[in-house]
Amino acid sequence: MRVVNIHEAKTHLSRLIDAATKGESFIIARAGKPVVRVSPLCAPEEQHRQRLGFLTGKIQVPDDFDHMGHKEIGVLFDGQA
Repeated sequence: MRVVNIHEAKTHLSRLIDAATKGESFIIARAGKPVVRVSPLCAPEEQHRQRLGFLTGKIQVPDDFDHMGHKEIGVLFDGQA
């Protein structure tokens, strides 16, 4: 099993995490003495995922959606419309 010191682990954390997610465990050592073992977690069970477009046909977006409240917001920021 690969052993890396703390400084190397801090410097290359992203690379080490990528390796761990691919199944490679490693040990982080302080002054040459093993401190912790890093190993990948099992993938969590996939829960119900929302799909894009799941409300298609159920709602309508007004044509003036991008300009709704434009005057009111202008008054709030500038004091004028």
